[in-house]
Amino acid sequence: MMAHAQEIRNDPKVWTYLLCAGFLALCLVRIGIPSAPYFDEVHYIPAAKALLADGEWLNREHPVFGKQLIAAGIALFGDTPLGWRIMSALSGTLALFAAMRALWFASQSRFASIAFGILLASGFFLFVHAQIAMLDIFMVAFFMVALWHCAAGVREPETGRWRLAIAGVALGLAMGSKWNVVFLAMLPGLAFLACRMTAGRRRLLTSQRGIPVPGISLIEAGVWLGLVPLFVYWLTFLPAYWAPYKPLEWGGFIALHANILELQGSVKNPHTYQSNWTDWVLNIRAIWYLYEPADGAQRGVMLIGNPLTMLLGLPALAWCAFAGLLRKRWDALAVAVLYAAALGMWIVVNKPIQFYYHYFLPSIFLLAALALALDEFWKRGRRWPPYSVLAASVALFVWFYPILSAAELKGPRSFAVWTWLYSWR
Repeated sequence: MMAHAQEIRNDPKVWTYLLCAGFLALCLVRIGIPSAPYFDEVHYIPAAKALLADGEWLNREHPVFGKQLIAAGIALFGDTPLGWRIMSALSGTLALFAAMRALWFASQSRFASIAFGILLASGFFLFVHAQIAMLDIFMVAFFMVALWHCAAGVREPETGRWRLAIAGVALGLAMGSKWNVVFLAMLPGLAFLACRMTAGRRRLLTSQRGIPVPGISLIEAGVWLGLVPLFVYWLTFLPAYWAPYKPLEWGGFIALHANILELQGSVKNPHTYQSNWTDWVLNIRAIWYLYEPADGAQRGVMLIGNPLTMLLGLPALAWCAFAGLLRKRWDALAVAVLYAAALGMWIVVNKPIQFYYHYFLPSIFLLAALALALDEFWKRGRRWPPYSVLAASVALFVWFYPILSAAELKGPRSFAVWTWLYSWR
Protein backbone atom coordinates (compact mmCIF):
# COMPACT_ATOMS: atom_id res chain seq x y z
CA MET A 1 0.00 0.00 0.00
CA MET A 2 2.81 2.39 0.90
CA ALA A 3 4.64 1.54 -2.31
CA HIS A 4 1.51 2.30 -4.34
CA ALA A 5 1.09 5.65 -2.56
CA GLN A 6 4.72 6.48 -3.32
CA GLU A 7 4.17 5.69 -7.01
CA ILE A 8 1.20 8.07 -7.09
CA ARG A 9 3.28 10.86 -5.54
CA ASN A 10 6.09 10.31 -8.03
CA ASP A 11 3.79 10.12 -11.05
CA PRO A 12 4.74 13.11 -13.28
CA LYS A 13 1.20 13.45 -14.63
CA VAL A 14 1.04 17.21 -14.02
CA TRP A 15 4.34 17.77 -15.83
CA THR A 16 3.09 15.58 -18.64
CA TYR A 17 -0.04 17.69 -19.06
CA LEU A 18 1.97 20.93 -18.96
CA LEU A 19 4.52 19.74 -21.50
CA CYS A 20 1.82 18.50 -23.85
CA ALA A 21 -0.13 21.74 -23.54
CA GLY A 22 2.98 23.72 -24.43
CA PHE A 23 3.73 21.42 -27.34
CA LEU A 24 0.21 21.80 -28.74
CA ALA A 25 0.36 25.58 -28.41
CA LEU A 26 3.66 25.63 -30.32
CA CYS A 27 2.22 23.37 -33.02
CA LEU A 28 -0.64 25.80 -33.57
CA VAL A 29 1.73 28.70 -34.23
CA ARG A 30 1.84 29.14 -38.02
CA ILE A 31 -0.08 25.91 -38.58
CA GLY A 32 -1.80 27.74 -41.44
CA ILE A 33 1.50 28.43 -43.22
CA PRO A 34 2.04 27.57 -45.97
CA SER A 35 -1.52 28.28 -47.01
CA ALA A 36 -1.26 25.79 -49.90
CA PRO A 37 -0.70 22.03 -49.60
CA TYR A 38 2.97 21.07 -49.52
CA PHE A 39 5.01 17.87 -49.77
CA ASP A 40 2.78 14.76 -49.41
CA GLU A 41 -0.21 16.90 -48.49
CA VAL A 42 -0.79 17.14 -52.24
CA HIS A 43 -1.86 13.46 -52.09
CA TYR A 44 -3.63 13.20 -48.76
CA ILE A 45 -5.67 16.42 -48.71
CA PRO A 46 -7.39 15.68 -52.05
CA ALA A 47 -8.03 12.13 -50.83
CA ALA A 48 -9.65 13.49 -47.66
CA LYS A 49 -11.77 15.94 -49.65
CA ALA A 50 -12.92 13.14 -51.95
CA LEU A 51 -14.06 11.12 -48.94
CA LEU A 52 -16.10 14.10 -47.77
CA ALA A 53 -17.51 14.90 -51.19
CA ASP A 54 -18.87 11.54 -52.32
CA GLY A 55 -16.97 8.82 -50.49
CA GLU A 56 -14.48 8.22 -53.29
CA TRP A 57 -11.38 6.38 -52.12
CA LEU A 58 -8.21 7.88 -53.58
CA ASN A 59 -4.56 7.20 -52.75
CA ARG A 60 -5.21 3.47 -52.50
CA GLU A 61 -1.64 2.50 -51.72
CA HIS A 62 -2.41 3.40 -48.09
CA PRO A 63 -5.26 2.39 -45.75
CA VAL A 64 -8.20 4.74 -45.27
CA PHE A 65 -8.27 5.78 -41.62
CA GLY A 66 -5.57 8.48 -41.64
CA LYS A 67 -7.31 10.22 -44.52
CA GLN A 68 -10.60 9.93 -42.65
CA LEU A 69 -9.02 11.84 -39.77
CA ILE A 70 -7.83 14.59 -42.12
CA ALA A 71 -11.35 14.67 -43.56
CA ALA A 72 -12.77 15.04 -40.04
CA GLY A 73 -10.56 18.09 -39.48
CA ILE A 74 -11.80 19.62 -42.73
CA ALA A 75 -15.41 18.89 -41.77
CA LEU A 76 -14.94 20.61 -38.41
CA PHE A 77 -12.77 23.58 -39.38
CA GLY A 78 -13.40 23.98 -43.09
CA ASP A 79 -11.32 23.49 -46.21
CA THR A 80 -8.53 25.64 -44.81
CA PRO A 81 -4.95 25.02 -43.71
CA LEU A 82 -6.19 24.74 -40.11
CA GLY A 83 -8.78 22.17 -41.17
CA TRP A 84 -6.16 20.17 -43.08
CA ARG A 85 -3.64 20.05 -40.23
CA ILE A 86 -5.52 20.33 -36.94
CA MET A 87 -5.85 16.55 -36.53
CA SER A 88 -2.10 16.21 -37.01
CA ALA A 89 -1.45 18.72 -34.22
CA LEU A 90 -3.86 16.93 -31.89
CA SER A 91 -2.44 13.53 -32.80
CA GLY A 92 1.12 14.73 -32.24
CA THR A 93 0.13 15.94 -28.79
CA LEU A 94 -1.59 12.62 -28.08
CA ALA A 95 1.56 10.78 -29.20
CA LEU A 96 3.68 12.84 -26.80
CA PHE A 97 1.30 12.26 -23.89
CA ALA A 98 0.93 8.53 -24.55
CA ALA A 99 4.67 8.01 -25.02
CA MET A 100 5.44 9.69 -21.70
CA ARG A 101 2.78 7.65 -19.92
CA ALA A 102 4.10 4.46 -21.51
CA LEU A 103 7.63 5.10 -20.22
CA TRP A 104 6.31 6.05 -16.78
CA PHE A 105 4.42 2.79 -16.40
CA ALA A 106 7.31 0.80 -17.87
CA SER A 107 10.07 2.36 -15.75
CA GLN A 108 8.27 3.98 -12.77
CA SER A 109 10.88 6.72 -13.11
CA ARG A 110 9.62 10.27 -12.80
CA PHE A 111 12.80 11.70 -14.27
CA ALA A 112 12.92 9.28 -17.23
CA SER A 113 9.34 10.11 -18.16
CA ILE A 114 9.87 13.88 -18.06
CA ALA A 115 13.21 13.60 -19.85
CA PHE A 116 11.60 11.49 -22.56
CA GLY A 117 8.91 14.11 -23.08
CA ILE A 118 11.50 16.87 -23.45
CA LEU A 119 13.63 14.80 -25.82
CA LEU A 120 10.64 13.80 -27.92
CA ALA A 121 9.15 17.30 -28.10
CA SER A 122 12.54 18.76 -29.10
CA GLY A 123 13.58 15.86 -31.33
CA PHE A 124 12.28 17.50 -34.57
CA PHE A 125 10.42 14.44 -35.93
CA LEU A 126 7.28 14.79 -33.83
CA PHE A 127 7.00 18.55 -34.19
CA VAL A 128 7.41 18.58 -37.97
CA HIS A 129 4.78 15.88 -38.46
CA ALA A 130 2.38 17.54 -36.04
CA GLN A 131 2.18 20.47 -38.47
CA ILE A 132 1.60 18.66 -41.76
CA ALA A 133 -1.31 16.57 -43.04
CA MET A 134 0.51 13.27 -43.46
CA LEU A 135 -0.45 9.78 -42.27
CA ASP A 136 2.60 9.00 -40.15
CA ILE A 137 1.53 11.09 -37.17
CA PHE A 138 -1.74 9.16 -36.78
CA MET A 139 0.04 5.81 -36.95
CA VAL A 140 2.53 6.94 -34.31
CA ALA A 141 -0.13 8.40 -32.01
CA PHE A 142 -2.27 5.26 -31.89
CA PHE A 143 0.72 2.95 -31.49
CA MET A 144 1.93 5.04 -28.54
CA VAL A 145 -1.56 4.76 -27.02
CA ALA A 146 -1.35 0.98 -27.39
CA LEU A 147 2.06 0.86 -25.67
CA TRP A 148 0.81 3.13 -22.89
CA HIS A 149 -2.07 0.87 -22.01
CA CYS A 150 -0.06 -2.33 -22.37
CA ALA A 151 2.57 -0.99 -19.96
CA ALA A 152 -0.14 0.28 -17.58
CA GLY A 153 -1.90 -3.10 -17.67
CA VAL A 154 1.30 -4.83 -16.63
CA ARG A 155 1.91 -2.33 -13.84
CA GLU A 156 -1.72 -2.26 -12.64
CA PRO A 157 -3.17 -5.74 -13.31
CA GLU A 158 -6.52 -4.79 -11.79
CA THR A 159 -7.03 -2.54 -14.83
CA GLY A 160 -5.52 -5.03 -17.25
CA ARG A 161 -8.69 -6.13 -19.03
CA TRP A 162 -9.94 -2.73 -20.15
CA ARG A 163 -6.42 -1.50 -20.84
CA LEU A 164 -5.67 -4.41 -23.16
CA ALA A 165 -9.01 -3.76 -24.87
CA ILE A 166 -8.02 -0.14 -25.49
CA ALA A 167 -4.59 -1.28 -26.67
CA GLY A 168 -6.23 -3.64 -29.17
CA VAL A 169 -8.42 -0.89 -30.59
CA ALA A 170 -5.43 1.47 -30.81
CA LEU A 171 -3.35 -1.15 -32.63
CA GLY A 172 -6.12 -1.56 -35.19
CA LEU A 173 -6.34 2.20 -35.73
CA ALA A 174 -2.55 2.48 -36.04
CA MET A 175 -2.52 -0.17 -38.78
CA GLY A 176 -5.53 1.51 -40.39
CA SER A 177 -3.53 4.74 -40.57
CA LYS A 178 -0.38 3.39 -42.21
CA TRP A 179 1.12 -0.03 -42.74
CA ASN A 180 4.56 0.84 -41.37
CA VAL A 181 3.45 -0.31 -37.93
CA VAL A 182 2.17 -3.77 -38.88
CA PHE A 183 5.15 -5.78 -37.60
CA LEU A 184 5.38 -3.72 -34.43
CA ALA A 185 1.67 -4.25 -33.81
CA MET A 186 2.38 -7.96 -33.37
CA LEU A 187 4.86 -7.41 -30.53
CA PRO A 188 2.46 -6.87 -27.59
CA GLY A 189 0.70 -10.17 -28.26
CA LEU A 190 3.98 -11.99 -28.86
CA ALA A 191 5.42 -10.54 -25.64
CA PHE A 192 2.40 -11.79 -23.69
CA LEU A 193 2.86 -15.25 -25.22
CA ALA A 194 6.59 -15.30 -24.43
CA CYS A 195 6.00 -14.29 -20.81
CA ARG A 196 3.42 -17.02 -20.27
CA MET A 197 5.60 -19.65 -21.94
CA THR A 198 8.58 -18.81 -19.73
CA ALA A 199 6.32 -19.07 -16.66
CA GLY A 200 5.90 -22.77 -17.37
CA ARG A 201 2.17 -22.96 -16.63
CA ARG A 202 0.54 -26.35 -17.19
CA ARG A 203 -2.61 -24.79 -18.64
CA LEU A 204 -0.82 -22.42 -20.98
CA LEU A 205 -3.92 -21.22 -22.82
CA THR A 206 -6.37 -20.90 -19.95
CA SER A 207 -4.28 -20.08 -16.87
CA GLN A 208 -4.81 -16.57 -15.54
CA ARG A 209 -1.84 -16.63 -13.21
CA GLY A 210 1.57 -15.10 -13.71
CA ILE A 211 3.12 -12.34 -15.75
CA PRO A 212 2.65 -10.14 -17.64
CA VAL A 213 -0.96 -9.41 -16.60
CA PRO A 214 -2.35 -11.65 -13.83
CA GLY A 215 -6.04 -12.33 -14.26
CA ILE A 216 -5.84 -12.47 -18.07
CA SER A 217 -5.51 -15.84 -19.81
CA LEU A 218 -3.51 -16.31 -22.98
CA ILE A 219 -6.74 -16.92 -24.88
CA GLU A 220 -8.23 -13.64 -23.67
CA ALA A 221 -5.02 -11.77 -24.44
CA GLY A 222 -5.18 -13.23 -27.94
CA VAL A 223 -8.63 -11.71 -28.33
CA TRP A 224 -7.62 -8.23 -27.13
CA LEU A 225 -4.22 -8.08 -28.82
CA GLY A 226 -4.91 -10.24 -31.87
CA LEU A 227 -8.53 -10.41 -32.95
CA VAL A 228 -9.64 -6.95 -31.81
CA PRO A 229 -6.86 -5.13 -33.75
CA LEU A 230 -7.71 -7.07 -36.91
CA PHE A 231 -11.44 -6.38 -36.52
CA VAL A 232 -10.90 -2.67 -35.88
CA TYR A 233 -8.51 -2.52 -38.83
CA TRP A 234 -11.22 -4.05 -41.04
CA LEU A 235 -13.79 -1.57 -39.70
CA THR A 236 -11.66 1.35 -40.90
CA PHE A 237 -12.21 0.11 -44.47
CA LEU A 238 -16.01 0.16 -44.30
CA PRO A 239 -16.32 3.38 -46.35
CA ALA A 240 -14.37 1.69 -49.14
CA TYR A 241 -17.24 -0.76 -49.66
CA TRP A 242 -19.47 2.13 -50.72
CA ALA A 243 -16.92 4.06 -52.77
CA PRO A 244 -18.55 5.38 -55.98
CA TYR A 245 -15.61 4.25 -58.11
CA LYS A 246 -14.26 0.70 -57.86
CA PRO A 247 -15.74 -0.04 -54.42
CA LEU A 248 -14.23 -2.75 -52.29
CA GLU A 249 -16.16 -5.94 -52.91
CA TRP A 250 -17.58 -7.94 -49.98
CA GLY A 251 -15.09 -10.80 -49.93
CA GLY A 252 -12.33 -8.85 -51.62
CA PHE A 253 -10.65 -7.65 -48.45
CA ILE A 254 -7.75 -10.12 -48.61
CA ALA A 255 -7.18 -9.51 -52.32
CA LEU A 256 -7.13 -5.78 -51.64
CA HIS A 257 -3.93 -6.16 -49.65
CA ALA A 258 -2.13 -7.79 -52.56
CA ASN A 259 -3.05 -4.70 -54.57
CA ILE A 260 -1.76 -2.40 -51.82
CA LEU A 261 1.51 -4.32 -51.72
CA GLU A 262 1.81 -4.01 -55.48
CA LEU A 263 1.22 -0.26 -55.31
CA GLN A 264 3.72 0.11 -52.46
CA GLY A 265 6.43 -1.59 -54.53
CA SER A 266 5.59 0.13 -57.80
CA VAL A 267 7.62 3.29 -57.09
CA LYS A 268 11.08 2.41 -58.36
CA ASN A 269 12.35 5.55 -60.05
CA PRO A 270 15.18 7.18 -58.09
CA HIS A 271 14.11 10.17 -55.99
CA THR A 272 16.17 13.18 -54.91
CA TYR A 273 15.42 12.59 -51.24
CA GLN A 274 15.58 8.80 -51.09
CA SER A 275 17.82 7.26 -48.44
CA ASN A 276 18.38 4.03 -46.54
CA TRP A 277 18.56 2.88 -42.96
CA THR A 278 22.27 3.62 -42.49
CA ASP A 279 21.63 7.24 -43.47
CA TRP A 280 18.80 7.41 -40.94
CA VAL A 281 20.81 5.96 -38.07
CA LEU A 282 23.66 8.41 -38.67
CA ASN A 283 21.27 11.33 -39.28
CA ILE A 284 23.00 12.30 -42.52
CA ARG A 285 20.11 12.60 -45.02
CA ALA A 286 17.51 15.29 -44.64
CA ILE A 287 14.27 15.89 -46.53
CA TRP A 288 13.08 19.38 -47.36
CA TYR A 289 9.31 19.22 -47.09
CA LEU A 290 9.22 22.85 -48.19
CA TYR A 291 11.73 25.38 -49.47
CA GLU A 292 10.25 28.07 -51.66
CA PRO A 293 8.58 31.47 -51.55
CA ALA A 294 5.24 31.04 -49.77
CA ASP A 295 2.81 33.50 -48.23
CA GLY A 296 4.97 36.49 -49.00
CA ALA A 297 8.34 35.18 -47.81
CA GLN A 298 11.00 32.56 -48.34
CA ARG A 299 10.11 29.61 -46.10
CA GLY A 300 11.36 26.12 -45.39
CA VAL A 301 10.47 22.95 -43.50
CA MET A 302 13.31 20.47 -43.15
CA LEU A 303 12.95 16.98 -41.68
CA ILE A 304 16.08 15.89 -39.89
CA GLY A 305 16.63 14.47 -36.45
CA ASN A 306 17.99 16.54 -33.58
CA PRO A 307 21.75 16.46 -34.35
CA LEU A 308 22.69 15.75 -30.73
CA THR A 309 20.11 13.30 -29.48
CA MET A 310 19.92 11.18 -32.63
CA LEU A 311 23.60 10.30 -32.13
CA LEU A 312 23.65 10.12 -28.33
CA GLY A 313 20.74 7.72 -28.54
CA LEU A 314 22.90 5.08 -30.23
CA PRO A 315 25.17 4.30 -27.25
CA ALA A 316 22.09 4.63 -25.05
CA LEU A 317 20.45 1.86 -27.08
CA ALA A 318 23.51 -0.35 -26.57
CA TRP A 319 23.27 0.30 -22.82
CA CYS A 320 19.56 -0.59 -22.86
CA ALA A 321 20.30 -3.89 -24.59
CA PHE A 322 23.07 -4.63 -22.08
CA ALA A 323 20.96 -3.64 -19.06
CA GLY A 324 17.99 -5.59 -20.36
CA LEU A 325 19.81 -8.83 -21.09
CA LEU A 326 22.33 -8.91 -18.25
CA ARG A 327 20.64 -6.91 -15.51
CA LYS A 328 17.04 -7.86 -16.33
CA ARG A 329 15.94 -4.27 -16.83
CA TRP A 330 12.74 -5.11 -18.69
CA ASP A 331 11.92 -1.50 -19.53
CA ALA A 332 15.31 -1.05 -21.17
CA LEU A 333 15.02 -4.38 -22.99
CA ALA A 334 11.55 -3.46 -24.31
CA VAL A 335 12.87 -0.18 -25.72
CA ALA A 336 15.81 -1.92 -27.40
CA VAL A 337 13.55 -4.61 -28.92
CA LEU A 338 11.05 -2.03 -30.18
CA TYR A 339 13.83 -0.04 -31.84
CA ALA A 340 15.34 -3.14 -33.43
CA ALA A 341 11.95 -4.26 -34.76
CA ALA A 342 11.00 -0.80 -36.02
CA LEU A 343 14.29 -0.33 -37.86
CA GLY A 344 14.79 -3.97 -38.83
CA MET A 345 11.61 -3.96 -40.87
CA TRP A 346 13.10 -1.39 -43.24
CA ILE A 347 16.31 -3.40 -43.57
CA VAL A 348 14.49 -6.49 -44.84
CA VAL A 349 11.30 -5.09 -46.41
CA ASN A 350 11.00 -5.12 -50.19
CA LYS A 351 10.38 -1.41 -50.72
CA PRO A 352 12.67 -0.05 -53.45
CA ILE A 353 12.51 3.64 -52.52
CA GLN A 354 12.71 4.62 -48.84
CA PHE A 355 12.77 7.98 -47.09
CA TYR A 356 13.96 9.45 -43.81
CA TYR A 357 10.43 9.82 -42.45
CA HIS A 358 10.35 6.01 -42.22
CA TYR A 359 12.67 6.48 -39.24
CA PHE A 360 9.91 8.22 -37.26
CA LEU A 361 8.95 5.22 -35.12
CA PRO A 362 12.52 3.97 -34.54
CA SER A 363 13.56 7.50 -33.52
CA ILE A 364 10.97 7.51 -30.73
CA PHE A 365 12.43 4.37 -29.17
CA LEU A 366 15.92 5.79 -29.67
CA LEU A 367 14.94 8.81 -27.55
CA ALA A 368 13.28 6.55 -24.98
CA ALA A 369 16.59 4.71 -24.68
CA LEU A 370 18.40 8.00 -24.18
CA ALA A 371 15.91 9.01 -21.49
CA LEU A 372 16.53 5.75 -19.61
CA ALA A 373 20.30 6.16 -19.92
CA LEU A 374 20.12 9.72 -18.59
CA ASP A 375 17.96 8.43 -15.75
CA GLU A 376 20.76 6.06 -14.80
CA PHE A 377 23.09 9.06 -14.35
CA TRP A 378 20.35 10.82 -12.38
CA LYS A 379 19.89 7.91 -9.98
CA ARG A 380 23.63 7.82 -9.32
CA GLY A 381 23.62 11.47 -8.33
CA ARG A 382 25.45 12.67 -11.45
CA ARG A 383 23.06 15.41 -12.49
CA TRP A 384 25.15 17.44 -14.94
CA PRO A 385 25.02 14.94 -17.87
CA PRO A 386 21.20 14.76 -17.89
CA TYR A 387 20.80 18.51 -17.45
CA SER A 388 23.36 19.21 -20.18
CA VAL A 389 21.80 16.85 -22.71
CA LEU A 390 18.26 18.09 -22.12
CA ALA A 391 19.30 21.74 -22.26
CA ALA A 392 21.30 21.15 -25.45
CA SER A 393 18.39 19.29 -27.05
CA VAL A 394 16.05 22.21 -26.38
CA ALA A 395 18.68 24.74 -27.52
CA LEU A 396 19.10 22.93 -30.83
CA PHE A 397 15.35 22.83 -31.29
CA VAL A 398 15.22 26.59 -30.77
CA TRP A 399 18.08 27.10 -33.25
CA PHE A 400 16.44 24.96 -35.94
CA TYR A 401 12.92 26.19 -35.18
CA PRO A 402 12.71 28.59 -38.18
CA ILE A 403 13.16 25.74 -40.67
CA LEU A 404 11.02 23.32 -38.67
CA SER A 405 8.03 25.67 -38.61
CA ALA A 406 7.98 27.46 -41.98
CA ALA A 407 9.08 30.76 -40.43
CA GLU A 408 9.97 33.72 -42.61
CA LEU A 409 13.59 33.47 -43.82
CA LYS A 410 15.89 36.19 -45.12
CA GLY A 411 16.30 34.86 -48.63
CA PRO A 412 16.84 31.92 -51.01
CA ARG A 413 20.28 31.09 -49.53
CA SER A 414 19.11 31.04 -45.92
CA PHE A 415 19.19 27.24 -45.82
CA ALA A 416 22.99 27.36 -45.48
CA VAL A 417 22.61 28.46 -41.84
CA TRP A 418 21.17 25.07 -40.88
CA THR A 419 22.57 22.63 -43.44
CA TRP A 420 25.65 21.67 -41.45
CA LEU A 421 26.20 18.68 -43.72
CA TYR A 422 26.12 18.87 -47.51
CA SER A 423 23.75 15.88 -47.54
CA TRP A 424 21.22 17.95 -45.59
CA ARG A 425 20.77 20.26 -48.59
